[in-house]
Amino acid sequence: MVADWNLIFGLSVVLGTSCSWMWRGDRAGVDGWDVGEQANSRVVPGAKAVAVRRWLRTVDWWRWGKDTAGRSPWARGRVLASLAVLTALLMAFHSVVPNSVGRLGSLLETFLPWLGLAVPLLLVLALLRRSAIALVALLLPGAVWGNLFGGMVLAEEDSGAHDIVAVQHNVSDENSDPEGTASALIEAAPDVVALEELTPSALSVYESALAADYPHHAVEGTVGLWSKYPLSDVRPVDIKPEGIPEGWNRGLRTTARTPRGDIAVYVAHLPSVRIRWNGLSSGWRDESAGLLGEAIAAEKLAKVILLGDLNSTLDDRGLDPVTERMDSAGRNFAFSWPAAFPVSRIDHVMTRSLVVTDTRTLPATGSDHLPIAADIRF
Repeated sequence: MVADWNLIFGLSVVLGTSCSWMWRGDRAGVDGWDVGEQANSRVVPGAKAVAVRRWLRTVDWWRWGKDTAGRSPWARGRVLASLAVLTALLMAFHSVVPNSVGRLGSLLETFLPWLGLAVPLLLVLALLRRSAIALVALLLPGAVWGNLFGGMVLAEEDSGAHDIVAVQHNVSDENSDPEGTASALIEAAPDVVALEELTPSALSVYESALAADYPHHAVEGTVGLWSKYPLSDVRPVDIKPEGIPEGWNRGLRTTARTPRGDIAVYVAHLPSVRIRWNGLSSGWRDESAGLLGEAIAAEKLAKVILLGDLNSTLDDRGLDPVTERMDSAGRNFAFSWPAAFPVSRIDHVMTRSLVVTDTRTLPATGSDHLPIAADIRF
């Protein structure tokens, strides 16, 4: 994601100006928000005084006078303001967070959209703290998040114009209902279907269930492609990192002969990552992504589709060898994992010399991933 630096610079100027107002107001002893204290200083005779003062304090809570320490709304809540600025900086400059220690940069980028949740949380705290400077500072992370991800939230409805529907699904090697999974995928009416984590017993079920609608298919190791179009030049793609035992086959390449011309289709399942006490363990995934990127770079056909479980989001720098050579897909989040409560899209449909017009998740199957469907236009 690329930030709009003109917008961020403008908001930085606003924040800086507000801070200067804060310091000038403190030095001059001016507090235009101090209506509440003046109201509370009124003398109310008799027994009604306590009740009236309580009522005034309740009302004046929202008038934002000085607190018990004598700090104005522009002087208190500086910690909240600092956290707001830090949140904005992490989102805007996530690429400079180093990966040398626990791959913290990749960990941040994997869940980058969720950093925006800090904005409503800090907003509530700023209101409770009655901090004007914190509220102004919150403009920064709000603007950065909107610039990075707002288009996904406000994306227009898809026009429906497409030539190919592609479905990507990690079906899970623990899926107890492969036949039901196949039926669910057929209902989406895709033209090509990529599956990962195929076990020998489940493979025969998928082959039988998908045969009528997808007469052409290719399987290499634990990944496969089913297609309405004839397939040729099927071969494995070596994306196995060093240190993984032989027999680990998670990549294939084939040519789909569509009415609009030949397309190279890649199916890949990169190694999984683990979040440990000392950070993110993604070395094998990153190495595998590098090998996949090299294979795509060497591809002679102009039009390419990549379907796969890449085990990270496209913001993760670990996938740069792939994302630098392929166009990212979709105008919405389409979180695919885990299926019970999706927080990240680690399943992807990417293209070269083709356009993805829409990306969406499909209903849950017996897998821990949600299927991803993408509309592709020539």
